[in-house]
Amino acid sequence: MTPPPGRWSDLDRPPLNARALRTALVRPGSLWTDLTVVESTGSTNADLAAAAASGDAAPGTVRVAEEQVRGRGRLDRQWSAPARSGLFCSVLLAPGPEVPAERWGWLPLLAGVAAVTALTPVTEVATALKWPNDLLVPVDGEERKLGGILAERVTLADGTPAVVLGMGINVSLRAEELPVPTAGSLLQAGAATTDRDPLLRAVLRSLAEWYGRWTVAGGDASAGGLLPAYAACCATLGRSVRALLPGGAEVRGEAVAVDGTGRLVIADAEGVQRPVDAADIVHLR
Repeated sequence: MTPPPGRWSDLDRPPLNARALRTALVRPGSLWTDLTVVESTGSTNADLAAAAASGDAAPGTVRVAEEQVRGRGRLDRQWSAPARSGLFCSVLLAPGPEVPAERWGWLPLLAGVAAVTALTPVTEVATALKWPNDLLVPVDGEERKLGGILAERVTLADGTPAVVLGMGINVSLRAEELPVPTAGSLLQAGAATTDRDPLLRAVLRSLAEWYGRWTVAGGDASAGGLLPAYAACCATLGRSVRALLPGGAEVRGEAVAVDGTGRLVIADAEGVQRPVDAADIVHLR
C-alpha cells in the first residue's frame, strides 16, 4: 500500500527529530541558543534574516527546514530539492567587535571547512571544497556538487551587525532528482550513512568549534588554523582554472593559494599572480 502524503511518505527520508537535536545542541555554554525545524519554507536565510531584524531571533539561532522551495545560492541563483532529501539550515552569528568587519568574509569559507571536517569522517566520503564555498563529492569518478553556502550580512533589532549563514547539502538526492547533471549527493557517493540527524549534529558542532577558534583569534584565519585547514580541504588549489569575473572578464591559470583575506590567487602562464575575490570558478582538466 502506498503511504499517504506527509512527513513519513518516503521511508528512506524520515523527518528530523527536532527535540533530540535541541537537546544535543542547545545547552549551556554552546554557541547555539535556539533550534527550530519547520516543515517547509521559501528560504531559511530569508526567514532568519527577517527574524533577526524584528528581534525574534538572537545570535546562535538555528533555523532548519525539511523542505526549501526558494533556496538561494551565490549570485542569487535559485534552487530547490525534494522534502527531507538534504540538510537545509541557516544560523545567525554576531562576531562582535573583537573580529574586524573586514575579516567577516571568512565566514562562508569557515562553514565550508566545518562541513568537510564533519561530513568526511561520518560519511566515509572524501568531501572537498571548490573555492570559495561549494562542497564536492566523487560520484562515479567525477566531481559533483554536493551543496553550497551563502552568507548575508544583516542588522539585529538593536543595531548590532550580524551574519546569516546558510547551508544546503544534498543527502539522499537520487539520480532522477538531480537539478543539473553536475550535482550529486551523499547517497550517490556511497556514504556510510544518510541519516540526517547525526549529520546535522556533526556539522553544527564542527561549525561551532571552528567559529570559536576563529573568533578567539580575532578573525585571523592563519592564527586560528582556518587558512591551512581550508587549503587542505580545497580541491581547487593546484588545478588549472578559469575564473569568470563580474562584468564578463575572465582569468585563466593555476590556482596556487588562498590569501589571508580568503581570495583565490591565480598564476597565469607567465607566472604573474592575481588574487580574485568574487568569481565563478571552473575547474579545467
